[in-house]
Amino acid sequence: MNNCKVLILLATTFTLLFSGCDTNNITDVNHTMRSRNWSYADKVKATVDIKDSNKIYNIYIKLRHTSDYRYSNIFVLLNLKTAQKKRSRRYEFKLAQPDGQWNGSGSGNLYTYEFPLLTNFKFPVPGIYELELEQNMRDNPLTEVSDVGIRVAKAN
Repeated sequence: MNNCKVLILLATTFTLLFSGCDTNNITDVNHTMRSRNWSYADKVKATVDIKDSNKIYNIYIKLRHTSDYRYSNIFVLLNLKTAQKKRSRRYEFKLAQPDGQWNGSGSGNLYTYEFPLLTNFKFPVPGIYELELEQNMRDNPLTEVSDVGIRVAKAN
């Protein structure tokens, strides 16, 4: 085996070992916001194929913003769509303490959060579901939001 193949094999092995792969996840999508601006039209989408509607799931929003984000909270809409129906729900999440201290875990100028949207949730029937997140603040675009994601995991 030549050196290049050995390096690729080692890199792949280390990536798998240290990636923190969660086998409960059925989808985990992230969307980087261009120029750290989240506009109304920039919806974050994930699709899941539910085979067994008796299983229980947890659905999360993942969010990352800079320290220049202007608010202590964020409002988002979760749209859950099937071919026949669309269901929407508005959420508010607190991002900072009253003294301005960010609640998220920080790394440099970025703060990261994962908030539950739906816990112990059962999809009504088997089928394909589209989950769609949109920002629901007054500002359009909402500045200093760098990434938004959706994670759907089997509940334990």
